[in-house]
Amino acid sequence: MTNEDLILQTITPATHDLGGFKVHRTLPNKERTMVGPFLFFDQMGPAHLSVGEGIDVRPHPHINLATVTYLFAGAIDHRDSLGTLATIEPGAVNLMTAGSGIVHSERSPSAERAVGPELSGIQTWIALPDGEEDMAPAFEHVARGDLPVVEDACVKARVVMGALWGRRAPTTTYADTIYADIALAGGGTIPVDAEADERAVYVAEGDATLDGMRLDPMTLYLLRPGMTATLRSDSGARVMLCGGEAFATPRHVWWNFVSSSRERINEAKRAWKAGEFAKVPGDEKEWIPIPEVPKTVSYP
Repeated sequence: MTNEDLILQTITPATHDLGGFKVHRTLPNKERTMVGPFLFFDQMGPAHLSVGEGIDVRPHPHINLATVTYLFAGAIDHRDSLGTLATIEPGAVNLMTAGSGIVHSERSPSAERAVGPELSGIQTWIALPDGEEDMAPAFEHVARGDLPVVEDACVKARVVMGALWGRRAPTTTYADTIYADIALAGGGTIPVDAEADERAVYVAEGDATLDGMRLDPMTLYLLRPGMTATLRSDSGARVMLCGGEAFATPRHVWWNFVSSSRERINEAKRAWKAGEFAKVPGDEKEWIPIPEVPKTVSYP
């Protein structure tokens, strides 16, 4: 089997410096806008900030999507316009469903600032199904201990969303979705399930191969449908597997707004400028103004 037989597409990241830490963004991309329901894929860090510093993502809006936050290191306080206050730590998952509209902020907890926060993890956005994009907003936190783990001596794979390797995560899904955090020790191997319509692998840390093909770090590899393959690492790696059902209707992305309708996005722009979105209790003094030219734009 050649690399071309296995890999449908290779997506390299755009890197943005957010002041103290970097994010590496592989979705959306000019060459590819979605992998299953996933339409945004960011690796945050790794970074270690100075004592007294922290991340401060001021309140900002979303529509017609769900955000999935998963950390490798550090902690983030999430607040939203539903009144939620939840601290996410490594191995847990925060699922925030924007639906018809939500506002949230993400900040380093005071305890983290006191020692110099770490920040490392993955933030993704997933599309909501046709006809359900304006569902009621919601928030869900699934603790580390509630996510199923598949492991042996050299592999520990945590199922974050969907069903993989015979185990299913309790995290809510709105479309067929697979998402897993795979930690490989030296010599570790694990098969990549072939059931999903679309699948991609991403090496967040370390060194890994797929059926003998070296995988570059911070690069998203879209696998050909139905192809079986085996992940391996000789020295240790952390690999994310994501994907799910293919969406028939493309999604438009403008800043933090996602929708199958550009008109819906334009309405969200107007409403945010007019101050019509709900406030975030406990974090009402600041907000992110709508940009003239956003960094994230995708019009299929």
